[in-house]
Amino acid sequence: MKDSAYKDHLGRPIVAVTGVGIITSLGQGLKDNWASLTSGKSGIHDINRFPTDGLSTRIAGTVDFIDVPADNAVERSYAFARETTIEALADADISGDFNGPLFLAAPPIEPEWNARFELADRSPPAAHPGDAYERFLAAMRQRTDPAFHEAALFGAISERLADRFGTRGLPVTLSTACASGATAIQLGIEAIRQGRTNRALAVATDGSVSAEALIRFSLLSALSTQNDPPTKASKPFSKDRDGFVIAEGAATLVLESLESAIARGAKILGIMKGAGEKADSFHRTRSSPDGGPAIATIRAALADAGMNEDSIGYINAHGTSTPENDKMEYASMLAVFGERLASIPLSSNKSMIGHTLTAAGAVEAVFSLQTMLTGTLPPTINYNTPDPTIVLDVVPNKKRDGQANAVLSNSFGFGGQNASLVMALEPA
Repeated sequence: MKDSAYKDHLGRPIVAVTGVGIITSLGQGLKDNWASLTSGKSGIHDINRFPTDGLSTRIAGTVDFIDVPADNAVERSYAFARETTIEALADADISGDFNGPLFLAAPPIEPEWNARFELADRSPPAAHPGDAYERFLAAMRQRTDPAFHEAALFGAISERLADRFGTRGLPVTLSTACASGATAIQLGIEAIRQGRTNRALAVATDGSVSAEALIRFSLLSALSTQNDPPTKASKPFSKDRDGFVIAEGAATLVLESLESAIARGAKILGIMKGAGEKADSFHRTRSSPDGGPAIATIRAALADAGMNEDSIGYINAHGTSTPENDKMEYASMLAVFGERLASIPLSSNKSMIGHTLTAAGAVEAVFSLQTMLTGTLPPTINYNTPDPTIVLDVVPNKKRDGQANAVLSNSFGFGGQNASLVMALEPA
């Protein structure tokens, strides 16, 4: 194969995906997840991890089937990432040290309430108002607590993954709200394109569902309160949508230069054609209602891929099921794709798995690749009352056969963090 066959339209190394791993509320592993997703099964259920009495939202897409040594967000997030990385490396037929950089999307780290209360209970009495920090430090000096210390370290997850899988260089941990998973993939793409490595691990994980998380999102009026039945709560692009369903999960993608992957005889799952990102300062949590940053993000991803709007055969929508965000995303896509948008099949995985927050961009990238590989378009479930102001082909309620050779996946997060990925099948 000629060297030019390994370069993209800008002369950069083409980036291939050679292995994936995934965990969501639907189960562990790509096989089970894909079977459940395409059958329209929901992973949303009543919360049993902590009491929900008095909470307006009592449902989530928690992952409760992975054992963790301590019940906190760091241990859960690490365990999910570890398992998906084991699956992805096996899928890519890579053993031993990975010997490439690690880019990890992880949730913001805060000790759980029960850990804070326990620390407060064993802290010395207050000497003066406002001395809580000094009292906490005194309690920690008196009796060390490795589990609490680990749960308060933002970089702990990536360092443990780096040690476990033998990645190269300093692991990078990032948190760009709901765009984090896509941003981790983008960093991996850029590292390969810039010639800094032939392979990279892009990992995104989130095990942060807690009572505090539910309360915080509820105060923003962001969560669905349609608790009964849980499986019907997430309804993206429907008229009666009332908020997203918080969830957990993880995904790992093994990224390699196409040249390197072919040289070692690796199977090619897909090509990462383009990535775009834009940020805006409209609001700490809300997206800009005019959709300007989201429009620019999609266009940037297409330009980076060297493709036009007509090349996209399927869209994996951000599709949170919040009234405002769904409306903004529709307007943004309409500005880019025009009248053709109504005929492009589009789904929201979140209708079945909920919003996996930090992990969402990578989770949905894995499903996007699988959509192309299998020629199966996953459904958007709970689509029984269409919003007449949002005219989309959401593949309603049941999967559909359809071959897409290029896919756009959107991730639009809090704080104006926006990222879009363009993926395609292996070039001839």
